Amino acid sequence: MKTLNVVCGLIFSEDGRLFLARKAQGMPHQGKWEFPGGKIESGEEPQIALQRELLEELDMEIDVLAFLGSNIHEYPDLRVKLNAYKCRLVRFGEQLTDHDAFVWILPNELFFYDLAEADIPLAKLISKECKNE
Repeated sequence: MKTLNVVCGLIFSEDGRLFLARKAQGMPHQGKWEFPGGKIESGEEPQIALQRELLEELDMEIDVLAFLGSNIHEYPDLRVKLNAYKCRLVRFGEQLTDHDAFVWILPNELFFYDLAEADIPLAKLISKECKNE
């Protein structure tokens, strides 16, 4: 089974809210909420890929702050290695190309949303960290 290396951003606003975007109809995982990001191109650094993908898909600029971890999720036809980074929002032009909605939520509200399967372990990590603070 092919493994696809992808990157996602856990993007926090200045008031501590977390960004989620919902995949548009006709897109893979349509209707699911996710931490946005995308494919890492050959030879590309993950942080650069994340900045590129967010600019292309959301007209969003971010500062990548820290690597949070990765997990591997197996879909029926594809294995995804998801590399997650904590990010700070710099600018958001609110231009959605692959998504049809977005929200800024408190981290303890994550499980009110129908998350993409590969993002669930990250949501659990964030929820756990918030309970420990």
